Amino acid sequence: MGQRIQQLRLDKGFSLSELADRADVAKSYLSNVERNIQSNPSIQFIEKIADALQVSIHALLYGEPNDAEESHLDSEWFRLVQEAMDSGISKREFKEFLDYQKWKLDQKD
Repeated sequence: MGQRIQQLRLDKGFSLSELADRADVAKSYLSNVERNIQSNPSIQFIEKIADALQVSIHALLYGEPNDAEESHLDSEWFRLVQEAMDSGISKREFKEFLDYQKWKLDQKD
């Protein structure tokens, strides 16, 4: 996983310090993960890095997009859905919001 994080970081043009700052993790710990010195990072660390790199956890762990997540959602949509989930919005509430937005659009026609 360390090599995947490093490659994704370089692909995004982030320095080690910049990714550590964006993810709010210690630069030394990130460096140890990238160099596979620390081979079992916590799920919180993985979530922070995935978010900062704008990739799914699945892509970070396995190096390939999860068809259910990334092939249908670009990174910005994925982040928005993740933000809604993190804020405590239920699926039902989210669906109701979407239905309301569709209804509003229909009223304009």
